[in-house]
Amino acid sequence: MKLGIVIIGDEILLGSVTDTNSGEIARAFGPLGFDVTTISTVGDKAGDIRAAVERSLDANDLTITTGGLGPTRDDITKTVLTDIFGGTLALDTDVLANVERIFAERGIRMNELTRSQAMVPTSCTVIQNRYGTAPLMCFEKTVAYDEPEAPGARRHLICMPGVPFETRGMLPAVTAYVTEHLGTSDKVIHREFTVAGISESALAERLAIFEDSLPAGYKLAYLPIPGEIVLRLDSTPNAQAAEFEEFATALTGAVGSYLVGVGKISPAERALHAMRQHGWTLATAESCTGGNIAHSITDIAGCSDTFVGAVVSYTNEIKATVLGVPKDILDTCGAVSEGTVRHMTEGACRVCGADCAVATSGIAGPGGATPGKPVGTVWIAARTPLGAVERLYHFPGDRKAVIERATAAALALLCELVHATEATESAQ
Repeated sequence: MKLGIVIIGDEILLGSVTDTNSGEIARAFGPLGFDVTTISTVGDKAGDIRAAVERSLDANDLTITTGGLGPTRDDITKTVLTDIFGGTLALDTDVLANVERIFAERGIRMNELTRSQAMVPTSCTVIQNRYGTAPLMCFEKTVAYDEPEAPGARRHLICMPGVPFETRGMLPAVTAYVTEHLGTSDKVIHREFTVAGISESALAERLAIFEDSLPAGYKLAYLPIPGEIVLRLDSTPNAQAAEFEEFATALTGAVGSYLVGVGKISPAERALHAMRQHGWTLATAESCTGGNIAHSITDIAGCSDTFVGAVVSYTNEIKATVLGVPKDILDTCGAVSEGTVRHMTEGACRVCGADCAVATSGIAGPGGATPGKPVGTVWIAARTPLGAVERLYHFPGDRKAVIERATAAALALLCELVHATEATESAQ
């Protein structure tokens, strides 16, 4: 079955907010056998919303919209959907009770604009929003074809709120509704594999023979993220599990030692796993990454058993007074140097009481370059109770790209150090 996604909101078109909802929806419906055919973004204009929705309804079995709902005067989505699917706006007492409950829990007085969210089209089925005040609305419609002898096609539309955590939280309820009312399409088996330590082009060359061996309908997708590549293997519809496992095993064999693991595994998850295997604790000392390494770690639930703290040492004064970087190294070699990051890891372990640490110091840009140290120059160090390593990197891209790449590289360097010392120990 085909799925179209329509993202509604001026804030998306203006770039003020980044769309994450379409990715969440696509990932939720892929395992159900839905093929995402289109993702469109429109502003808060009735004509644009209607045109995008009708295009999607004409082409897809299921359309999901996000955004365009809320307690503001420019909420016109419900009116547009009423025009398309019929009915009138009417007060839904269950929605009103849900809105009142949420406002009572938050200790906020409800006004008439908020009360208006309980007005929903009589042509829809409501799914109560457990995370917010805007209800989810499910519509059905028969789309007629131009040919008189052709039967009409039954189309479904689900209107979801645009707030990302509400969309994410309500997706299980939406997939359950769709499974009950539409069923599932021909199942496509898929699996993801995380790869690190090799470029995308080199990996593609390495996997050329494997890709040539795939039957028609099988697909291998390369999904690069900073520091890693996620491979996604998709089967043909209704493929036999045994056949898929054969190709999955062949893929892991072809990737070889570059395989990090099955599934999407972030650099931070890899680092936490490496620390837990040894019972070590971890701290970070960051300059150019500005706490981004610590953020990527603390974004993982349960990390407090391993991660103990961070020092964002953006100035030389903090590097010297807090982390203990010798002043002569800062004066002669500079903040972006091998000696600086080595002492930063030592200081992080001492200040935070950690067994291990990573440190970064570099030039993220757009300014700050000096002769011999262009933008993108980053020194990274990692330290464990069994050893230490420092390495110079040159990352391409703008400031954000340099920070993201340095974050991934620092965590990868820590994992590399752990694995290297493990290999040395096992060889002795």
